[in-house]
Amino acid sequence: MKIDELHIVLAEDDRDDRMFFKSAFKGLKIDNKLTICEDGLSLMDYLTTADPLPHILFLDLNMPGKNGMECLKELRANSRYNDLSIAIYTSLRSPGINEEVLIEGANIFIRKPNDPDALKKILTEVVYINWQYLTDGLSKQNFMLSY
Repeated sequence: MKIDELHIVLAEDDRDDRMFFKSAFKGLKIDNKLTICEDGLSLMDYLTTADPLPHILFLDLNMPGKNGMECLKELRANSRYNDLSIAIYTSLRSPGINEEVLIEGANIFIRKPNDPDALKKILTEVVYINWQYLTDGLSKQNFMLSY
């Protein structure tokens, strides 16, 4: 599948993490449109009117107002977002969190790396994943990307 311009949305409340993500993604040299939402409420407002929907949503779990888990549940409860690929992108180290977001409908779980090269590698993998295969054959083994 050829995508002329990849539309990515990042929902992230931490300014430094937003800049780190933006810089790493820019370094991939992939033609893209990056939309940044600074919290869960602005994300849900944005997605309500987005047309077309983004290709991939990178969703932080720890956000004020409406956290990432609340957003994930709301998105997966609405058939409008059935084809939206959701990558949980978090520093949260809570036991069992990766299994919980898998059950709630996330497509992939990514622990935020501290290294720019590791983030570029993760972003490259996520961008080129065959999403149809991933959602059809999702398992704990192919669900978690962390470095």
